[in-house]
Amino acid sequence: MYSDGSASHRWIPGHIIADGLDIPDGVLALEGDRIAFTGTAAEFAEWEEREDFERVDVPAGSLLLPGLIDLHCHGANGGDFPAGDEAAARRAVDFLHRSGTTTLLASLVTADRAAMLDAAGVLASLAEEGLLAGVHSEGPYVSTVRCGAQDPAHISEPEPDFVDELVEAARGQLRTMTYAPELDGADALVEQLASHGVVPSLGHTDADAATTAASLRLAAEELSSAGFDGYTEKPTVTHLFNGMPPLHHRSPGPVAACLEAAAAGGAVVELIADGVHLAPDTVRTVFSLLGAQNIALVTDSMSAAGLPDGDYELGPQQVSVRGGEARLGAGGSLAGGTATMLDVLRSTVAAGVPLQVAVVSATSVPAAVLGLADEAGSLHQGFSADVLVLDPGLGLLGVYRQGRRLDPLGD
Repeated sequence: MYSDGSASHRWIPGHIIADGLDIPDGVLALEGDRIAFTGTAAEFAEWEEREDFERVDVPAGSLLLPGLIDLHCHGANGGDFPAGDEAAARRAVDFLHRSGTTTLLASLVTADRAAMLDAAGVLASLAEEGLLAGVHSEGPYVSTVRCGAQDPAHISEPEPDFVDELVEAARGQLRTMTYAPELDGADALVEQLASHGVVPSLGHTDADAATTAASLRLAAEELSSAGFDGYTEKPTVTHLFNGMPPLHHRSPGPVAACLEAAAAGGAVVELIADGVHLAPDTVRTVFSLLGAQNIALVTDSMSAAGLPDGDYELGPQQVSVRGGEARLGAGGSLAGGTATMLDVLRSTVAAGVPLQVAVVSATSVPAAVLGLADEAGSLHQGFSADVLVLDPGLGLLGVYRQGRRLDPLGD
């Protein structure tokens, strides 16, 4: 716990860790919804405007990190984004913000087309309010062989008319779509998505390495031609390893092609580094091979995140959560995650990835994928005042989102 008045001008001492920043004796000054100062305590003492700011008393040794950013999230706290229930979606978003995920996409799943359109409209409204960064559609154009928790009854080859309908229903808030490159019409789908300003995200695929590599190249070319900038010229890979055949030395498949593309700077791969979807050694190895700048940590969380074991829903599918693992029925396919982004960050560090490295993949990389490289994901002056206050063990002490302090500590 710490004290924090209602002042709009506040400064927080602590160890600042962010992309390009590692300041043990740091100070952040927040002015309204923006970061007004970032630097050392000595530099802050010389800052001409310091007298206008009130100190926030935090425990000694506190860490100051950017708010975390999740590109792949189906819900939390009993709220299932694909269900299209606005009240439940708001509860989920509020929980996620207060848990340290200050920016997120709300993910749909493969479902009845009318249900997908309805949910996209509900989530678009929350994005227009600034509560979400947009919508991610996981499917419906994925592999029936590698569908995971995607309902095979609603999977199909790409349908251009429905893509247009989904883009329209999301009112410009559709940011990414997961697709399988081996489907007939996948190349045209990639072109169509890029033309609408939607980042193609390769995944839930049974493609071979050559098909995967060619599709990632095409996606990068189409994003560049469509005028995307920076990281948004890169396609993403939906939860690398999950929803794909395993890498085999005589049949390398999509995993090898995605690793090669990301290592060359041609894609950003998602990792669900929650201790369930991937072994710690796998997480550490991918960071060693690709570097943090080509990885986006994600949760793939569903409505059970933040709640006890039990039975839940993920779109049209029934999900059983036991021991924190979400599966279709007893012993079925993994059906999303139950961890928060802060949990994923902790698991990544526990796997042997240095905190300063893991933070990049949980903040600045996903920010850049969303086109927010100059707005979120770091703690530089002028950025949104999205800040986590953590103890040295990565326990959450407080969250600021756009300068407003959220529970668990209250305003």
